[in-house]
Amino acid sequence: MRFLKRYCLYAILAASALGLSSAAAAENAFTLTIKDHHFEPAELRVPANQAATLTVKNLDPTPEEFESKPLRIEKVIPGSSEATFTLRPLKAGRYKFVGEFHEDDAKGEVIAE
Repeated sequence: MRFLKRYCLYAILAASALGLSSAAAAENAFTLTIKDHHFEPAELRVPANQAATLTVKNLDPTPEEFESKPLRIEKVIPGSSEATFTLRPLKAGRYKFVGEFHEDDAKGEVIAE
């Protein structure tokens, strides 16, 4: 019986911790849009050392590949659709990203501060 109580307590604590980190990411929700092969905003400021959620909306009719090696993200986003990513807590700094299919125009960076 004591084992069961301890197990339940650990399960509740784990669920609470997961809920808090999900809530923190929900509070730090950011959106980028792709329109005419450009990102808006081109510089996205996020809080450093906190998890965040990033939604990339592709408003163009053609697909675009959102790629960022520093953020460890690579995803094709079909035209007129969106994708959502969870950003790990980032150290203060700049993290470049591109739209790989239109790399000359689709450029930007996440600035963690």
